[in-house]
Order: sequence, then structure tokens, then C-alpha cells
Amino acid sequence: MLYPQKLNRKKGDLLIKIFIGISIILAIILVLINHFVTPDVQWAGLANAGIIYIWITVIYAISRNSNIATHVLFQAIAISVLTFYIDYKTGFRGWSINISIPIIIMIANITMLILTIVSYKRYIRYAICQLVICLLSLLPLFFIYEHLVVNKTLSYIATGICFVNFLLTICLSAKEVKDAVSRNFHI
Repeated sequence: MLYPQKLNRKKGDLLIKIFIGISIILAIILVLINHFVTPDVQWAGLANAGIIYIWITVIYAISRNSNIATHVLFQAIAISVLTFYIDYKTGFRGWSINISIPIIIMIANITMLILTIVSYKRYIRYAICQLVICLLSLLPLFFIYEHLVVNKTLSYIATGICFVNFLLTICLSAKEVKDAVSRNFHI
């Protein structure tokens, strides 16, 4: 047999429930260990945030009706929230908004740029996700405007990549994007 045998739906759902149960037990054990062994350092919250992120990713990845652009958008949002949470829980030194979120935005935009170039004739499937990623890409400018960012270079680069990506989207499929936006948002 060349490929592994696919599990049926019932067995798959049962396995997911078992692993979620194990994850919940693990999270409780981590909180108890943290509480009794090192109560002054709140590391269990970080570990449990990682467990939650993994399960959100796994459950979303096995959903049947999502395309690659939706995965890119979802991962960009989820990992940005996770890095901000980790930065916040470790004393908010600002590395999440100075370094992490701009890099995540750059990677999401570059991924969408590659998707646009590779499949520009079918790009309309990705257009709405691309527009949402472009809106999220304005976050670094907001952070600069609110004087939250110390080193502005990565934020400007992330925004620049977003604008290049947006212009390419407009050039390749302006009419299709307009039709998709008006169809999805009833404009």
C-alpha cells in the first residue's frame, strides 16, 4: 500500500475528542505544576496559549471548505494574536509589534503575492482574503502613528510589500475583484 488508509469520519471525530481531552488534562496539570512549583513565574498560561493555538490550527486545517488563502489569512491572525499575548504576558517589551507582527504581515503578503503570480487566472478565489490581509497590513502604520513602534523599518517594509501586492492584485484582476466584493458585500 502506497498511501495510508484514510480514517472514517466517526473514528476521526473520536480521535480528535480523545486528543482534545488529553490536551485539557495536560493544560490542567501544567497550571497545577506552575501553581505549586513556580507560582511567581506564570509560564503555564504561555504553554496553554500554545496548546490552544495548535488546536485552533488543527481544527481549522481539517475543515473541508477552505482554500489556501483562507489558511494564510487565518494563520496570520492567529500567530499575531499569539505573539502579542506572549509579549504581553512576559512584560510587554514591544517585540511583538516591532518585529513579530510586521514579519508575519510580510510573510502573509509574500505568500499571497506568490499565489497571485502562480494562479492569477483563478485568483478571484483568493481576492477577499487578499483584501483582508491588506487591511491587516495597515496595523504597522497604526502602531507607528500611535508611537508604539521604536524601530519603524520593518513596519514600513511590511506596508510597502502590502502595497506592491495590492497593486499587483489590481493589475491582474481588477474587474474580478470588484465583482467579488460587490457580490460578497452586496454593494
